[in-house]
Amino acid sequence: MRALVAGNWKMNGAGQADAAKLGELKAALEANPAACDVLICPPATLIAQAAWFVKDAFAIGGQDCHAEASGAFTGDISAEMLKAAGASHVIVGHSERRQYHAETDAQVAAKAKAAWRAGLTAIICFGETLAQREAGNANAVCEAQLAGSVPDGASAANTVVAYEPVWAIGTGKTASLDDIAAMHAHVRACLVKQLGEPGRKILIQYGGSVKPDNAAAILATPDVGGALVGGASLKVADFMAIISAVK
Repeated sequence: MRALVAGNWKMNGAGQADAAKLGELKAALEANPAACDVLICPPATLIAQAAWFVKDAFAIGGQDCHAEASGAFTGDISAEMLKAAGASHVIVGHSERRQYHAETDAQVAAKAKAAWRAGLTAIICFGETLAQREAGNANAVCEAQLAGSVPDGASAANTVVAYEPVWAIGTGKTASLDDIAAMHAHVRACLVKQLGEPGRKILIQYGGSVKPDNAAAILATPDVGGALVGGASLKVADFMAIISAVK
């Protein structure tokens, strides 16, 4: 499996200048082909435009979806709508959705199933807070989130999991390579325990403030199958540096 480097633009990208970044990234990848798969998850308002514009240069995904295919859910977007707009992936269970929208593991699992139903790859996020890590509960918290958020039937063909150490995102704290290696080894063991043989092949992304200056070391760590990148994905040069760090 090729690594997957995904850019989560979050609630950024409303103007033409932001959309133009897609063209810059496309040109950069054409000039310097990546050794990994590349995905950008822009705001929903840009997905159709982005998918049409970038064609096969890289993939486009959504940042969230509703568990139902349609219905009276004002403001929500179904996985089927994302697929129709040109998305190939969707992020579910991001730490910000869990924190600000109180999403539960069961809701995340339902969204992952919705992604599969629509023919999308689900990027299922999980991770512990600083308090949970300092209490020595990081492994248990992540194992529980995986058990509750990754449905039966998950495989490398329909699922990526993304470890987000919440305590290392925008806090000034950073995860050491030893921290990352230990957690990714634990996650791999959890996936195999939960899913059997398919658990050995599911990509495990790392998503804790990946930047050009730490990307190479992180991406070379065992069981790190790519990165889920936040702020650095909004700058084409920085994002390309991360992509180029995949060997």
